[in-house]
Amino acid sequence: MDLKIFVFLSWSIFSFFLLDVAHGDMSYSLPEEMKRGSVIGNIAKDLGLQTGALTTRRARVDTEKKDKRYCNINLKNGELVVAERIDREELCGEKASCILKQELVLENPLELHRISLHVQDINDNSPEFNEELINLEISESADRGARFVIEEAHDADVGQNSVQQYSLEKNENFILAAKGNTVELVLDKELDREKQKEIHLLLTALDGGSPQRSGTVVIHVTVLDANDNFIYFAHHEPKKCK
Repeated sequence: MDLKIFVFLSWSIFSFFLLDVAHGDMSYSLPEEMKRGSVIGNIAKDLGLQTGALTTRRARVDTEKKDKRYCNINLKNGELVVAERIDREELCGEKASCILKQELVLENPLELHRISLHVQDINDNSPEFNEELINLEISESADRGARFVIEEAHDADVGQNSVQQYSLEKNENFILAAKGNTVELVLDKELDREKQKEIHLLLTALDGGSPQRSGTVVIHVTVLDANDNFIYFAHHEPKKCK
């Protein structure tokens, strides 16, 4: 037999076998960080199987060797349960969608069912700034309305659970302008180094989760001297001759 024909026939038979044993996907949604043993869904009910059939058909969840098995089957009642801690940020980073693929295997006859676990984000991270202290040097000659960019905060969570707003501690000289990922300190009242050489401001980043989480950073402003004062001589009364 020609080698090409043999390969073609072998692949056709293998593909037919796969079609015979592979069945539709099952999809479940669950929040991250659920405790081990928490119920995700009921495999037996969703497949229309008697719970006893799971034992006789040696039902099990399989994964590729490099992957963890994040869920198991309770053969007594058919429930799909959490087997390993699921940290969405560790698995999917900043991706909006986080899906884990597992596989249900049934024997006698052989059946394969793909299981998709849609991991939902929970608000388990707080906003963080890269630095604990931000240093700015601003001349006292800076005009009102001058803007100074501040590095934004970051949050490992996604969507509404990520950073949503900023607030600046009330002070005499600065207000905050924040739009999208841009955070700016705006000079609202001119500085006077002769009155105040240093200013400390507290900037807070807040997420949109419930309960709401926040992170803070201190902004240290050093006011630089400008040549804004005239030289003058002290006035002395002339001494009278005796």
